[in-house]
Amino acid sequence: MGIFSRRPSTVVEPTPTVRSHAHVAEAGADGVALDPALRSLTGRWTIDRPHSRIGFSVRHAMVTTVRGAFTDFDSALYFDGERPSGSRADLVIRVASVDTGVEQRDAHLVGADFFDVRRFPEMVFHSTSTTHEGEGSFRMTGDLTIRDVTRSVELQLDYLGSVTDPFGFERAGFDGTTTIDRTEWGLVYNQRLKAGGAMVSEKVRLQFDISAIRAAS
Repeated sequence: MGIFSRRPSTVVEPTPTVRSHAHVAEAGADGVALDPALRSLTGRWTIDRPHSRIGFSVRHAMVTTVRGAFTDFDSALYFDGERPSGSRADLVIRVASVDTGVEQRDAHLVGADFFDVRRFPEMVFHSTSTTHEGEGSFRMTGDLTIRDVTRSVELQLDYLGSVTDPFGFERAGFDGTTTIDRTEWGLVYNQRLKAGGAMVSEKVRLQFDISAIRAAS
């Protein structure tokens, strides 16, 4: 069975309707106009790993970009469509699952110079607040812990729509991005270039391409 036809392991209740965010907005409890489709998403969700990507990109040697992803993680999401400020997310990423497509580079990343997975095997995100900025745009603030250092970050989240797939699973799509300074979490390893500048940028862009499925009651 191909990855695009793989069924999620979580059993969910099928729903008969297809929803998108192209509906007439109404005022929600937070005082911001809400898409009726967002109201219907209220409840618990989980990230479907085979159809999602938690990735990153970083400038390398000043002239190109290296991209990678973490493939092993657990999630617990709650979306409040009536009051988006009540929405929350928890994400635990097993850092040893990092994949940049180059085995030697991945081994360096999990070693003591970077993530040091023997001492710090997990990266954790715990949301602390969510703001609805209008239509399908949200800003989620949360605590990001790497190498036992916790800092606040802000994610820009865009709601892409929801649908019931051919297997009866209700799905909702979100894109999220934020940029962090890795040195604030103790990821300070680098090499200087003869012409000036650093081998690895201190700025890292985190990307969340999320296909969430509604959790069982």
